[in-house]
Amino acid sequence: MVEPSAEEREAFAQGFDRLYGLELLAYSDEAVHAQVTVRDELKQPMGLVHGGVYAAIAESIASFATFAAVADDGNVATGLANATSFLRPITAGVIHALAERKHRGRTTWVWDVSFTDDAERLCALTRMTIAVRAVR
Repeated sequence: MVEPSAEEREAFAQGFDRLYGLELLAYSDEAVHAQVTVRDELKQPMGLVHGGVYAAIAESIASFATFAAVADDGNVATGLANATSFLRPITAGVIHALAERKHRGRTTWVWDVSFTDDAERLCALTRMTIAVRAVR
């Protein structure tokens, strides 16, 4: 995996990703490592990180890595399906995300994203499918 430059890190988190604090740590077309620091604004009323945060992280990092690999061929990448299973809550610290590519097809890529807490315990898993389409 490649560690992004300061400029790449700044350009990576835009819009919604910047709102919740997504940080890109390393990437390739086979894996992406990112993190989000937990804040009260990211929690649901029971004090747990909101499930939508996990879904957003998964879609963003899988789409980013896919796009980085297919852009030179005139293609774009966009989320097609996102399914997350929650195994244990994260309430503080950092959400650590690791996306690993499982399938590289002509029109779809599939990623598994694992989320761990600061104690390296598995907290959630996402299966993310990314659509690859020609720029029109």
